[in-house]
Amino acid sequence: MSDFSLIETLRYEPEHGFTRLKLHLARLKRSARRLGFVGAAAAEAELNRAVAEAPTPLRVRLTLGREGAIAVTTATFAPLSGDALWRLRIASTRLDSRDRLLRMKTTRRGVYDAARDEFPPADADEVILLNEKGEVCEGTITSIFLDDGSGTLKTPPISCGLLEGVLRTELICQRQARVQRLSATDLKGGRLYVGNSLRGLIRAELAV
Repeated sequence: MSDFSLIETLRYEPEHGFTRLKLHLARLKRSARRLGFVGAAAAEAELNRAVAEAPTPLRVRLTLGREGAIAVTTATFAPLSGDALWRLRIASTRLDSRDRLLRMKTTRRGVYDAARDEFPPADADEVILLNEKGEVCEGTITSIFLDDGSGTLKTPPISCGLLEGVLRTELICQRQARVQRLSATDLKGGRLYVGNSLRGLIRAELAV
């Protein structure tokens, strides 16, 4: 349980700064506290230092080690087009709902990499993982949202074994989404979205 770091991946725009910064920092500090990591309080200053005078939008990745070591890397970021439609596949790889570390964003990504490797990139833009009970959890890099026509998006509860996504948290707090257990069959009964804090909501469909 000590051979990993905590991660936050943020979007930075020169005109607006970091997207959902408070939620990202809150998640990092909460995870650090639960796992006994130190140094999370220094994250905001390190992020600001990394983007000082950046002229273009960036994808910013911060890692925090158990002893407080922080590393920040940046890359040019290009938003998806508004009409983007991602193709989804469902992996045979399963998540374990009893694994509480799944609720935190870490560098321990073996199960997600295994799920992604089940399909070539040309066949899937994102891959959905279920847990040992067959319940929908999340994508390899996104949260899952279902519009079933009720006016509120449905997203799986954390107890199913999934990351406490920042975009997911924001949508729940804004009452645009609420938690509900979902099966793979449920995903065929409405309009699907995947999303994360970096890219926002993305329209999606299950590939046949």
